Amino acid sequence: MESSHTAAPAPSASLTKKPNRLAVFGKKLLQQRALVFMSVPFLIWLFIFKYLPLWGWSIAFQNYKPALGFMDQQWIGFDHFRFLFGEERFLRVLRNTLAMSSINLVLGFTTAITLALLLNEVRHIVFKRVVQTISYLPYFISWVVAASIVQTMLSPDGIINELLLKLHLIHEEILFLGVPNYFWGIFGGTMVWKEIGWNTIVYLAAMTMIDPSQYEAAEIDGANRLQRMWHITLPGIKPVIIVLLIMQIGYLLESGFEPQYLLGNGMNIDYSENLDIFVLNYGIAQGNFSLSIAAGMFKTVISFILLFSANAIAKRAGESRLF
Repeated sequence: MESSHTAAPAPSASLTKKPNRLAVFGKKLLQQRALVFMSVPFLIWLFIFKYLPLWGWSIAFQNYKPALGFMDQQWIGFDHFRFLFGEERFLRVLRNTLAMSSINLVLGFTTAITLALLLNEVRHIVFKRVVQTISYLPYFISWVVAASIVQTMLSPDGIINELLLKLHLIHEEILFLGVPNYFWGIFGGTMVWKEIGWNTIVYLAAMTMIDPSQYEAAEIDGANRLQRMWHITLPGIKPVIIVLLIMQIGYLLESGFEPQYLLGNGMNIDYSENLDIFVLNYGIAQGNFSLSIAAGMFKTVISFILLFSANAIAKRAGESRLF
């Protein structure tokens, strides 16, 4: 007995054939040729100043002498790396770098997001613009001027000591920059003061993309401002927060140079010296270029690993990611 059902026709070869990825890429490249041409100068700059100098990493494996040619150098393998990880000063510098980067990461994110949330709720346009302008201004001050302001405020006859004395919180002036344990807190406060306004720009821009009807619906349902911020605004800017967090994790060993160099001194060096200053003082200033490049190479490799690890964790968690 023949079946009443007829067999489905086999799909044609044209339907089963997968599109050529190279052809698709070439088509998109042609469609976006204007953007490609605009990016060419940047790619040239990136190759010349970021990738081409990587050949200098080979110096980390040499006992480099500037007077000798590249092929005449003595190759010593991983001796500089072994010295670094056996050097107490380098381990202390690594601790300082991670501590200051973590402080900057936590304070930078929390204060910038909080200020952006508050500014987003302000309805008085003039007041909002005044607050934004005041918070942005320190970012455009050079670190030399900013460090001078901080040193003046924290000096024994500065405004901080005078305020604490009048409030009877201290009995005599404190040389804040002379107390090593205070440096991380001073660094964190200085970074927040200088960069909080600039960091809020990205979050405020992200908030403008949230559908206003969500706020209207929440208000009709009886949600107050705090509830709207928690359940609408924060989830709306969550992808931006995740992407920026991934990028900041990749820079955990980049705690800065100018604030530590300008605010640091002989009394607080045990807490103010980071990797960049270590490379300057211990490597370049003493002519030990191989050691300085080994320290810089270590920082770059670890930053690369941190960036890809954070991106992989975000991908596995189903969150926004860089790539």
